Amino acid sequence: MIRPIVKDPIFLAQKSEPATVLDLPTAQDLRDTLAAHRDGCVGMAANMIGVARRIIIFDDNGTDTVMLNPEIVKCSGAYEAEEGCLSLPGTRKARRWRLIKVRYQNERFELRLRTYTGFTAQIIQHEIDHCSGVLI
Repeated sequence: MIRPIVKDPIFLAQKSEPATVLDLPTAQDLRDTLAAHRDGCVGMAANMIGVARRIIIFDDNGTDTVMLNPEIVKCSGAYEAEEGCLSLPGTRKARRWRLIKVRYQNERFELRLRTYTGFTAQIIQHEIDHCSGVLI
């Protein structure tokens, strides 16, 4: 189901709770909502659709990838980026890493560890910031 985008900074600034198997419908809602906003969006976090759970989705070189309970466990190559967000007007500067290693669970709740670089790494960092209540 396509859900409305939350623009309330007070809600968005709250830290999200860990995702459980009961939150899998939210992952599907994120897929549907990202698809509806594909023209101006490459990633989303569950709090952007009103669900304070640690779930993100992002465009991984043409494939939508869902991560449950993602956390960055290693990073290198700091740089400054300028980013926009569907939930907040305008753009903002953000410190990002060129390379990140992320530990997460897939939609079968299998633990995964994967390294990302470049723009995909930047998207993931932005969405994990959402899960942590960091406004970009």
